Amino acid sequence: MNGVGLMSLIDLLPIAVLGALLGLDVVTFPQAMISRPIVAATAAGAFIGNASGGLVMGVVLELIALEMLPFGASKYPEWGSASVVGGSLFAAQEGDPAGALPVSLLAALCAATLSGWSMVRLRRMNAAHAARKRDALANGSQSAVVGLQLFGLTADFARGGFVTLVAMLAFSPLVRAVLRSWRTDASISLAVATGIAVAISASAVWRVFHGVAHARVLFIAGLAAGAVILVRG
Repeated sequence: MNGVGLMSLIDLLPIAVLGALLGLDVVTFPQAMISRPIVAATAAGAFIGNASGGLVMGVVLELIALEMLPFGASKYPEWGSASVVGGSLFAAQEGDPAGALPVSLLAALCAATLSGWSMVRLRRMNAAHAARKRDALANGSQSAVVGLQLFGLTADFARGGFVTLVAMLAFSPLVRAVLRSWRTDASISLAVATGIAVAISASAVWRVFHGVAHARVLFIAGLAAGAVILVRG
């Protein structure tokens, strides 16, 4: 798939399926961290034919996502599907035009908010569906348990795919329209977007340093190990 011109619905279907799979990984299955922005956006960029562009978006989104901790039933942005949207939009812009990163980033953040809201609605729907099966569950019905699991998996898969498809249909032409009238220098727009992401991630790291035992030591050890791998590689 080439990132040339405005994407057709047929072009968007594989991206929607990818968004569905990675949205599923966030909470439902398999929770293997493949929905983290740096992975999801890179994979989306590879679908477009520009994996490096997807990686750039993934790094920026990952820095922002460090601020959000998805615990329990708390409300939070859903980064799996949103990262697919951001990675696809940025990777599709040929030649990395001025404004491509901040505009695609804004679209990804909007998609993350929308997708997070959809997860709340899905939880309520799952709870209502489980309530209707209360008697069967109380009696230990295996089919009721399996049915609830399959219902939740299918619904979450459909949710992620639908959000990704709607976001791409909405933001793909919008991003192109904004970039046609973008006048700010590329270096300035890039610096602003990355500066905001770094500031947010620095805040998250600072809180971890002051709230988790030995966090600073572990951070320095990880940084050193990464540097060694980078030099030897």
